[in-house]
Amino acid sequence: MIVPTPTKYFLTAGRAEGETPLNAFDAALMAACVGNTNLLKVSSILPPHCEEIPPVRLPFGALVPAAYASASSERPGEIISAAVAVAFPEDDEHPGLIMEAAGPGTLREMEELVARMAVNGMEMREQAVRRVATRGVEHRVDRRGAVVAAVILWN
Repeated sequence: MIVPTPTKYFLTAGRAEGETPLNAFDAALMAACVGNTNLLKVSSILPPHCEEIPPVRLPFGALVPAAYASASSERPGEIISAAVAVAFPEDDEHPGLIMEAAGPGTLREMEELVARMAVNGMEMREQAVRRVATRGVEHRVDRRGAVVAAVILWN
């Protein structure tokens, strides 16, 4: 089965605590409003002419292409963050580039990292960057925490 090329996208992020790291990740997905779907991890390309939409309620169980990063921790007091960035080319006929990262550190550090990565990736493609959009989340772990940030691709 080939999934049709997405025509829409939105950025989302969530954070949560859970009984286990996996439960925390699942709760972070719920906080990001994508917890009742099946995310299909994709690499880093935003198709040309993709329209940004506000987050939408996706059908339960839908197969949803997403570029995402997540992190979890069981170290109380640790700050973890996840962020995504989309670099948009000057030339609308070319695709955008998505980068994602997650781990220990602040939201500001993670957003700066993914923005630099996205710009660098566009430079490697010899594409001028019109703008960069980021979305992320930070969480101070209580017992078992998780963060997730994603670019959801949709039709």
